[in-house]
Amino acid sequence: MRKFFISVFLFAVLASALFQTSCTPGSCFEETNAFVKTTFYLSTSLKADAPDSISVYGAGRDTSFIYYKARNISQALLPLDASKEGCSIVIRINGVNDTISFVYSTSSHMISKECGYTFYHTIDAPSYTANIIDTVTVVKNTITTLSEENIRIYY
Repeated sequence: MRKFFISVFLFAVLASALFQTSCTPGSCFEETNAFVKTTFYLSTSLKADAPDSISVYGAGRDTSFIYYKARNISQALLPLDASKEGCSIVIRINGVNDTISFVYSTSSHMISKECGYTFYHTIDAPSYTANIIDTVTVVKNTITTLSEENIRIYY
């Protein structure tokens, strides 16, 4: 009799677990972060070319690197702060520092039921120092989760 109750109890626990997992929402497999997609170009040839070395960090946050002496980075993903209307990012290309400042507006965007919300941004023309950077151009000013080039950095 005791074995019967244990068997019924185990069956109830397993059945409960199965029903519970079947009613939970699916997993999120979509990109949920909207980064500024930046491609590097040589200013002499106007062709896309990865710098020998790149380091990236937020201005005033030189201990929190986004990239640190990374090699073969043809497209860098730069984060924007959704709680602010602007930010500055230090980019060290081949050992030379420049700062790019972005001014932007932010809006929330529903990705899906499983993934929830993210923030999209619309950037204005960025300002930048010109130590190694020659020009920064905006290709697409709407920053979304899609894999689309947003800015070009000519160095």
